[in-house]
Amino acid sequence: MAACSPQEKKASPIIEWNPADIIRPPSNDALPDYALLILNQPIHNHVAMIKRLWNHASFRIAADGAANCLHDVAGIHADPSFDDLDVIIGDLDSISQVARNYYETPPRRTNVIYYRDDYSTDFAKAVEHTRARYPPSPKGKDIVVVGSLGGRVDHGISQLHHLYMFQSDPNYNEGKMYFFSGESLTFMLKAGRKHVIRVRDGPAGDKDVFAKWVGILPVKEPSRITTKGLEWDVTDWPTEFGGQMSTSNHILPETRVIEVEATKDVLFTMSLRQM
Repeated sequence: MAACSPQEKKASPIIEWNPADIIRPPSNDALPDYALLILNQPIHNHVAMIKRLWNHASFRIAADGAANCLHDVAGIHADPSFDDLDVIIGDLDSISQVARNYYETPPRRTNVIYYRDDYSTDFAKAVEHTRARYPPSPKGKDIVVVGSLGGRVDHGISQLHHLYMFQSDPNYNEGKMYFFSGESLTFMLKAGRKHVIRVRDGPAGDKDVFAKWVGILPVKEPSRITTKGLEWDVTDWPTEFGGQMSTSNHILPETRVIEVEATKDVLFTMSLRQM
């Protein structure tokens, strides 16, 4: 058998993504398996989408004052949509007494956990608690985080920072983490992997979950990216803050799968269609 040429590039391990299944589960009744984590951010503009995510989740956790947000858009109006909240966790300095009383009153069975750690955010505490329930495995437990990139810039950057913190395993054995921010879905693409991202199962049309806009963001450090399936594909293209970045790229109408490879971790973000 002939030896491999020194110049022959070793194929990157493939990571498959099916983000559309989170928003619109497949018709074969195989529901996605994920935990839903609500952050203390306004959600009133996206209640319908959050209810969709809520109904598909197998575990639901609120980070401290996020319980106020859920109560304000539903419980206070006698809407039981978010009554089956499993856990509220944090240092409990943001949750209102009204919201806490609501979730601690039967028939609701929410577990309210006081967890004080001045060096950990409520976001981090909620992720830690969720992952403690679902130990790492070849598949892991995916987490869908509901937050917002509007409002204070430092809060928005902090939420993206947490994606880097909690998506450290290159093989995603702890599960994948998705960040829903109302108009977009964002997730981390680890370096040294070929990421195959399914955006639709058939021709472009009314059943599409995603709009056309895509961004690939080297938030932590410079990277080189290669893409396939976008209007402006690139090969071994250097990208960094202060340099060139792939923002406002487009998913082509005929594209069903986007492929991305990166030399360093990057954030991948897609805009959502109004549903």
